[in-house]
Amino acid sequence: MEDTQVLYRIFTRLTTALGVLNGLSLKEAKVLTKMHFKGHLYEAEIKNIINSIDNDEHDDIEELLDETILVCDELGASRDYITLVKILENIAKAISEGHDQNEYKYTNSIVERFKKEIVLINKKIPLPPLYNMVMESRFLIEWSSIYALYPFIPKRIKGKGKPVLLVPPYLGDDYSTSFVRKYLKSLGFTTYKWQLGFNMVKSHYIPRLEEKLADIYEEHQEKVSIVGWSGGGIFAKIMANRHPDQIEQIITIGSPVWGVMDMKTPVYGVLEFFRGKSLKERNERFLAELEPIPQIPITCIYTKTDGLIPWKHCMEAATLRKDIKNIEVFGSHSGMGANVSVLLVTANMLSANIQGKKIRYVGSNIERYLYPNFWKKALRVFKTKRLKTQAAKQ
Repeated sequence: MEDTQVLYRIFTRLTTALGVLNGLSLKEAKVLTKMHFKGHLYEAEIKNIINSIDNDEHDDIEELLDETILVCDELGASRDYITLVKILENIAKAISEGHDQNEYKYTNSIVERFKKEIVLINKKIPLPPLYNMVMESRFLIEWSSIYALYPFIPKRIKGKGKPVLLVPPYLGDDYSTSFVRKYLKSLGFTTYKWQLGFNMVKSHYIPRLEEKLADIYEEHQEKVSIVGWSGGGIFAKIMANRHPDQIEQIITIGSPVWGVMDMKTPVYGVLEFFRGKSLKERNERFLAELEPIPQIPITCIYTKTDGLIPWKHCMEAATLRKDIKNIEVFGSHSGMGANVSVLLVTANMLSANIQGKKIRYVGSNIERYLYPNFWKKALRVFKTKRLKTQAAKQ
């Protein structure tokens, strides 16, 4: 919240001014803005920001729009901007509902201009840094060390036979998810392989995945959780958008879950070499299904030291709903299937979402021992956020 506070300050001034521009009093416009932030990740803090607005700025709405866009651009690309777009759309709709839409052309133009600028800003995510690409070679150490570390991983979670389908990464098969499956199975989850050979991230897998999902759902007579690593997470999200009635939750691990058509990654050359055709040209309709956000719990596990996928593409809009979580771990992209942190976070979030519980902090003693500097920083950030949230609610 601290990094984006300046954004929420200018954005709420924009939405309030939009209300006043369309005939609401300042008080009514503030109430309308607060109503549309209900359920937001930072709802308490933003309510305080809205309460502090005491000027009618509808004459300055062009300047407020430009300043909001400028702040977004300065903060850099973010999936969370989709939340702001939806809020602005909903406020404009609430203002104009039941009236002649021709009277609200200017209001709707404000919304459309903001949406277009956000699309342009979100195309500016760069390639992973060269250092991260070079450091991908550490996946050999991660996969080698998991054999020694596995016996020491805590097994406190109770899976209670809940079904979990695991989808491997691009160019990976069921062996890629072997440690995640083994760990979840040891906790009592009922795990299922994808059994479709090497994952080439092609749309023709979807019908067979749909059949498999239906079979597991029928066998257990309950919803299925899907865990997808990298390209496997693409299928997890598409399946969740198609079949929310059969899926309990999805957990993506280093998966590009939005903006894939514009994503800059060193693996594109490999993808196009295998396909013999541009990825954008071949999979445009398939990847378009990736953009909507499923109406089920979502956990996105990502690492800022990813050398293959830009990490911002691996985060969903956590500000949109409280059942969307982005959790950072430390490690390479190629080693995430053998990363102790990934195993623990996956099990914790599977259990928490099934039971409707909140995860306060995901770090464990073994993680903090393996990656001390990373987890010290993560713990400081967690404690700071908790204190600020408590202060905002008081």
